[in-house]
Amino acid sequence: MKTTQHSPKLINSISEAHRLMGLDKPSHPLVSLIHFEDVSHKVYEGTGSFIQNFYAIAMKKGFKGKIKYGRNYYDFDDGILSFLAPGQVIGEIAPDDRPTSGWTLFFHPDFIRNHPLGARIKDYGFFSYELYEALHVSDKEEKLMNTVADHIEQEYQSATDLYSQNEMISHIEVMLNYADRFYNRQFITRKQAGNDLLIKLDDLLKTAFAKKSENVALPTVHYVAEQLNVSASYLSDMLRATTGQNTQQHIHNYLIEAAKEILTTTSLSVSEIAYQLGFEYPQYFSRLFKNKTNTTPLKYRKLFN
Repeated sequence: MKTTQHSPKLINSISEAHRLMGLDKPSHPLVSLIHFEDVSHKVYEGTGSFIQNFYAIAMKKGFKGKIKYGRNYYDFDDGILSFLAPGQVIGEIAPDDRPTSGWTLFFHPDFIRNHPLGARIKDYGFFSYELYEALHVSDKEEKLMNTVADHIEQEYQSATDLYSQNEMISHIEVMLNYADRFYNRQFITRKQAGNDLLIKLDDLLKTAFAKKSENVALPTVHYVAEQLNVSASYLSDMLRATTGQNTQQHIHNYLIEAAKEILTTTSLSVSEIAYQLGFEYPQYFSRLFKNKTNTTPLKYRKLFN
């Protein structure tokens, strides 16, 4: 029998999220901080996958056993932070995925729209990470984040006015800046994991550019990330912290090295080389080559003739 595919449930408002969690209506329609201890164990039960049209920052603790995210199992003994942007599809929540302690901060895009954070929030790449790429925080980092959350909750529970909104947004920004700093620490302390991913990336790109006798599609950042089972944002941020270069720069490095070899070992024209390497327009290849080597493909070839 053919399995029926259901579209993700759309959760448009924070009020609806409160209802699904078995909570009272939020004090403010555009922002809410809730504690997992207060949430029904049947949270979002029966919704299947879902999409929230607001941001969520969650500090999670107290999982039972190991949790499977993607293809791997993770043992979360310490606090973890996860970040969700509006419009992300979230898989159905299994019983073991529900933390018994911690908190979640919900805030709607409209809450920060007229604040500078509204324009800057897209620069925080971790909102594009997958759930299994969550931030593992130390005790000290967890206390810092909990302190900021406490300040937000104090403002949230007080009489809402323009000042309280500005205060909450300021604290949200502090929270995001801490997260940015802590993720950079995680990339450094988990250097072996980063090195393993870098080795897999190198092997993938070597394979992609190995067949020079036939046209190949130029690898994209999303293609590479998909092959490595990580999100594109996480891969680029990890590589930048490990090597100083993002995924696109790594792809370009391999592309230029492949182009150099073809230029010096064949008589193919620049256009033929460009098409062979996956470029739709030869001028784009020539522009990239000159930008990376400070010379044109033809001038580079002449150095070896």
